[in-house]
Amino acid sequence: MLLCVDIGNTNIVLGVYRGEELVTHWRVATVHERMADEYAMLLLQLFSCSRHDPAILQGVAISSVVPPLTGTFTKLSEAYLGLTPLVVDAGVRTGVRIRYDNPREVGADRVVNAAAAYRLYGGPACIVDFGTATTFDAISAEGDYLGGAIAPGIRISAEALFTRTAKLPRIDLVRPPRAIGSNTVHSMQSGILFGYVGLVEGMVARFRAELGEDMRVIGTG
Repeated sequence: MLLCVDIGNTNIVLGVYRGEELVTHWRVATVHERMADEYAMLLLQLFSCSRHDPAILQGVAISSVVPPLTGTFTKLSEAYLGLTPLVVDAGVRTGVRIRYDNPREVGADRVVNAAAAYRLYGGPACIVDFGTATTFDAISAEGDYLGGAIAPGIRISAEALFTRTAKLPRIDLVRPPRAIGSNTVHSMQSGILFGYVGLVEGMVARFRAELGEDMRVIGTG
């Protein structure tokens, strides 16, 4: 079995695969200060609670956008699982050619998104990944990674509105009853949620204009 570790700025997602089958998965908070031993204890508890034995693992693959935790999970894998992990970056052969000005600038999350999307759906494609940042990535019909766009995620956009203004409150991100808000909370929800829908729809339309009408749109996050 293969343990896949996706280390993001907000969450770490772990999945155990048997071939193509996702056997189990977990999501935990990203804590930069947590040590390898602490994450190891958490991981072993997760395996225990799901009634799986980590001894069955035959490999570990890590995709990380948090460099300090890349080393943390590499150490965890070697010390507690006895496995040297595959750490994905732009230099790893995934079958996707990276047509970026500087391929080393492409984050591991975008590399694995591109490889998975092309394998599962083909191209041309636009991958929208909703995370701490929202990324839009373009894949050509031939499977080349062409580049994309990076925007603030919806949660940090909402948090910035709260922290950078004197009188606007922190709100729940739920759909308001209408676009024209009749109070401050509904007005903020409208601007954030419907505004973000407009961002996504607008970017997808621009990508389609450049990639062609047969472009697939794939959402993840």
